[in-house]
Amino acid sequence: MDPELRARAEAAAGFMPAGEGLALYQAAVLAARAVPAAPLVEIGSWCGKSTLYLGAAAAEHGRIVFAVDHHRGSEEQQPGWEHHDPSLVDPATGLIDTLPAFRRTVHGAGLEATVVAVVGESAAVAAHWRTPCALVFVDGGHGPLPAHADYEGWAPHVAPGGLLALHDVFADPADGGRPPYEVYRRALEDGFVETSATGSLRVLRRPAPTNSPDAGVVPDRASAARSTAAAL
Repeated sequence: MDPELRARAEAAAGFMPAGEGLALYQAAVLAARAVPAAPLVEIGSWCGKSTLYLGAAAAEHGRIVFAVDHHRGSEEQQPGWEHHDPSLVDPATGLIDTLPAFRRTVHGAGLEATVVAVVGESAAVAAHWRTPCALVFVDGGHGPLPAHADYEGWAPHVAPGGLLALHDVFADPADGGRPPYEVYRRALEDGFVETSATGSLRVLRRPAPTNSPDAGVVPDRASAARSTAAAL
């Protein structure tokens, strides 16, 4: 990874350890090589830390990163919760707004031509998305509903041979919340194949199609929603 971009990524505000960030960068490089011309998508950007790791890989391979986030923060980042940062509250609205910090991070790294901010709810964007993705990185809300909705909305858009990266996956409940781990298990059950594990980052590949019409096919949103309802 470019040393300057790596330094900026490590210094940026966020919750991803450097080792996991480098693993994400490496996964993005592999995905860009495996799936020609397809973009990278990030679900949950916060202030842009993980975006720089993805952006570095995308810039090297002439790709675009679509960074999807409503920029109002997840549940655990609201006032009174563990990860709340008062400096990110917009005084005009009283709401968290990480978009200015995100834009400063991307601008400072020189990646504005590579990273496209998509400001909105993940599920709403996914419902209208039509482009196969070389890599989808899911690190949005970690509650049961948003975590499963992110998977259901975006896993179908991972191109055959492409990668699905999941953050904050902990096998031991004492180490972290359950929903990202549940999503990880769902991905394995749906046919994704794990390729690497670094800290809490899991990278899985969607197999290329075989002669079977159902091979490597992620359930559609309707069947996925039924699975979520049953799980909850």
